[in-house]
Amino acid sequence: MPKNLKLNYVELPAKDILATKKFFEDAFGWVFTDYGDEYTSFTDVGLDGGFYKSDLTSLASKGAALLVLLTEDLEQAQSTVESCGGKISTSIFSFPGGSRFHFIEPSGNEFAVWCLSST
Repeated sequence: MPKNLKLNYVELPAKDILATKKFFEDAFGWVFTDYGDEYTSFTDVGLDGGFYKSDLTSLASKGAALLVLLTEDLEQAQSTVESCGGKISTSIFSFPGGSRFHFIEPSGNEFAVWCLSST
């Protein structure tokens, strides 16, 4: 299938790029490439992207897109997020086809983690 005009990259604000990098490295094993002090990129995590230095935050409740990670073990993912410094903003809930939770990473951006329903 052609890759032309498919989603390829996402950029997000980060109040504290170092804390955000450490969180995603520790919680999900992401690897970053720095481009100066105000930008860092990530690849090979499903959708490539980066964080840029900004006092803004990305919250779905404010109209921002919600980036959602897929896992096979939702409870373990939530435990890892919490132990790495993420704040759970919406506890695990079910919806048709799966379950998910939302969290806020150290720079204040909201993400979610979901898993497919086992039935």
